[in-house]
Amino acid sequence: MPAHDPQATPADELSQARRLLNRVFGYDDFRHHQGEIISTLLAGGDALVLMPTGGGKSLCYQLPALLREGVGVVVSPLIALMQDQVDALRQLGLRAAFLNSTLDAETVHATEQALLRGELDLLYVAPERLLGERMLSLLERARIALFAIDEAHCVSQWGHDFRREYQQLSVLHQRFPAVPRIALTATADQRTRQEIIDQLQLQEAAVFVNSFDRPNIRYTISDAPNPRERLWRFLEQEHPRDAGIVYCLSRKKVESVAEWLTARGREALPYHAGLSDGLRRHHQQRFLREEGLIVVATIAFGMGIDKPDVRFVAHLNLPKSLEAYYQETGRAGRDGLPADAWLAYGLQDVITLRQMTQDTDATEDFKRSAHQKLEAMLGLCELTSCRRQALLAYFGETLEAPCGNCDNCLQPPQTWDATEAARKALSCVYRSGQRFGVNYVIELLTGKDDERIRRNGHHRLSTFGIGRELNAVEWRVLFRQLLAQGYLDTDLEGHGTLRLTARARLLLRGEIELHLRRLRRPERGARERRGRTVLALGEAEQALFEALRSRRRALAEAQGVPPYIIFHDSTLAEMAQRRPTSLGEMAGIPGIGETKLNRFGKAFIEVIREHPG
Repeated sequence: MPAHDPQATPADELSQARRLLNRVFGYDDFRHHQGEIISTLLAGGDALVLMPTGGGKSLCYQLPALLREGVGVVVSPLIALMQDQVDALRQLGLRAAFLNSTLDAETVHATEQALLRGELDLLYVAPERLLGERMLSLLERARIALFAIDEAHCVSQWGHDFRREYQQLSVLHQRFPAVPRIALTATADQRTRQEIIDQLQLQEAAVFVNSFDRPNIRYTISDAPNPRERLWRFLEQEHPRDAGIVYCLSRKKVESVAEWLTARGREALPYHAGLSDGLRRHHQQRFLREEGLIVVATIAFGMGIDKPDVRFVAHLNLPKSLEAYYQETGRAGRDGLPADAWLAYGLQDVITLRQMTQDTDATEDFKRSAHQKLEAMLGLCELTSCRRQALLAYFGETLEAPCGNCDNCLQPPQTWDATEAARKALSCVYRSGQRFGVNYVIELLTGKDDERIRRNGHHRLSTFGIGRELNAVEWRVLFRQLLAQGYLDTDLEGHGTLRLTARARLLLRGEIELHLRRLRRPERGARERRGRTVLALGEAEQALFEALRSRRRALAEAQGVPPYIIFHDSTLAEMAQRRPTSLGEMAGIPGIGETKLNRFGKAFIEVIREHPG
């Protein structure tokens, strides 16, 4: 790597970084604020970077680490991913290593000695190890180019991925005041950004906020019955062979959904905290290294996942916040190619999460914050306008026009005047004593002849049978919407008992009207499968693309690395379209740096020559 020239001007340094970007990583120029961020670090300054997943965050610290004297130390919260991150860097010809609890004593010693001898470009360290006095003392004996704190939102106690160790990382500023630091995250609202700055002592840092928009992701939120069948229809129609992630709220549901998908012909691996460390690592490695697998997981899975060809992220339960939703859906389509964020939710999700936000030992401030975050998530689900505009607005960004790539834009929902039906529902809750759950109240509304209702004397209520114009499914949708919009609440004891809120009085007194979205029925018949058209390739190009993938798979298996570490799908698609037949022609394809060109170029050219256009 080039030596740092203390006499170089900022323009000279950025030019040098751009040349390195092309030679090592195979890209012609910087995106977003990468150039400004790199210049900040090269000048010795600190930076806080908010950039969407797949936006190129890692280059913001990798290039300065290569250009400054010493090693770039990367704090990463998930040790299970460090091996693949280091493998990817080594494929580029860089000197990378990691230190975590998976290594034996001999490997740890060898890595520490390489660090002290200045033989590493980048070193990945778990926060728990970094905070140990032995590791800090070791770093004081080495030359450090910079510290990169990845997944910096973990510092926030208000966030969805809180890690207590992250709050102690201010020690880096105290022990190494002259070493620049960069904190990076893909998602953080204004409160979380401020907490990152305060906890990590980044008050003097330059703050770079890129667009949160991921235009390649299509957002779809489904509220129809039978979520599993809807998921299966979605997989068959949109992603019959693609890799993806299905998130569930509980471990039990993770296991059952994984078994169900596998029984129906899609290999699905469970992942949750109740599995052994070894089995979790095995499933994660299979997902990263094989193609077309599905992982069914709790939120324990995914932070920092580098797999670029995840074509869909599906939720079978409602996420707790828009931050969590954005972070989890952002694991789809990191390569910039079309991907789906698909969510199914229903009444029970609303009730369960409402209760979960209250049933904790947390402070009232925390409960209030969790409640507000859940309300924002529910607001996105019940929206009738562009979902992307609302999602970006939550993070303080304005999208001037509807996106055209969410379900509400592609299939605008119908609305109806639900004022009278809502009044009936609220009146029935009130007249039955606010002591019963949704199912019982629906039976009252529809006039069901039930022994329990008669025993309670509720068959004599004025609201008994006044709601026969709607069926039970339609009433459940209405109750979900009344809960989501704050006209009803549930008890704090976990029984699901409905009670009216202050807002309900406005509706009951006729002071406001209520217009709600209608239940969107599942589309009949198969839609066009996007799995084959995701790369916009012709028939001959698609055949070549599959042959290139086959060669990539063989090379990856021989080296024991995930296929995407050799080349991304987007790079193979460029090869299939351009059909380079020489190393010189191949060098112009994005994502092919000097080392990879020399290592793999001839193998892929051979495949291209075997498939004439």
